[in-house]
Amino acid sequence: MAKVRRGDTVEVIGGREKGARGEVLQVLPKAERLVVQGINLRKKHQRQIQAGGRTMSPGIIQFEAPINISNVMLVCPSCNKRSRISIRREDGVAHRYCKKCDSLVDG
Repeated sequence: MAKVRRGDTVEVIGGREKGARGEVLQVLPKAERLVVQGINLRKKHQRQIQAGGRTMSPGIIQFEAPINISNVMLVCPSCNKRSRISIRREDGVAHRYCKKCDSLVDG
């Protein structure tokens, strides 16, 4: 079970974006990376191409690049602090808990 999921709020703990918070847009578990909204923005110079009868507009496109999962920590929704996460199994279902305030992170 992944400790960080899509839709979670995370805070960057290392790198040039340190201290910034954002929502997880995509998780790439095999590469151990995730895409966070507004974090690690990159620019790509796109030329005009035709694909499937449509043309993509040229110009400079800005997008979020993946960041390593070890550089972020989950923000607990109840105490609003970054925290480590524990996983407890109850009745065969895994739930995520905040280690600071011991509250349920899921739902």
